Amino acid sequence: AASSAGTSSSAALKTVQLRRKSAHPADELQREIARCVAAGKRHDAQVFINDHWQAALDAGAYGVHLGQEDVHRADLAALAAAGIRLGLSTHGFYEILKALHFRPSYIALGAVFPTTTKVMPTAPQGVKRLARYVRLLDGVVPLVAIGGIDLQVLPEVLATGVGCAAVVRAVTEASDPAAAVAALQQAFTQ
Repeated sequence: AASSAGTSSSAALKTVQLRRKSAHPADELQREIARCVAAGKRHDAQVFINDHWQAALDAGAYGVHLGQEDVHRADLAALAAAGIRLGLSTHGFYEILKALHFRPSYIALGAVFPTTTKVMPTAPQGVKRLARYVRLLDGVVPLVAIGGIDLQVLPEVLATGVGCAAVVRAVTEASDPAAAVAALQQAFTQ
């Protein structure tokens, strides 16, 4: 997932996530979500909105990504009725089992490596544990590896059999984001 839905034809991102922790000012958040959802529709991209499920519902987002603490506050029935996909973060076996109860469109597994994008509730899971999760959940639900993933460690992450990996800083802190996206996409085809 990327930090916003601003895609270009050269980057060809097809799944992105807007992650904005602050909801203030609310009207600015609504405009940003609407802008990102519209950009996703223009570029045929699947835009997931992190946490702000009501704004995502109002804007007609493709999906919502929720943390363990947020899933109980969201109106999951309204999201499902609108056809909005649900992604859930997990940080261990217990949270994975809990997430499966909600029948998510995908489960995010992490943080695999240390990350500076947020304060994590648990220590990094590591690639060996990620591989165990993948074996446990193979064919049950799509999986996304998250946390501290960049081009250097992506081949190791993909070797676990996980189908997807989320990146943030590998793109947002790159001197050439389009080249970074292309290199990351290339790693998926090797």
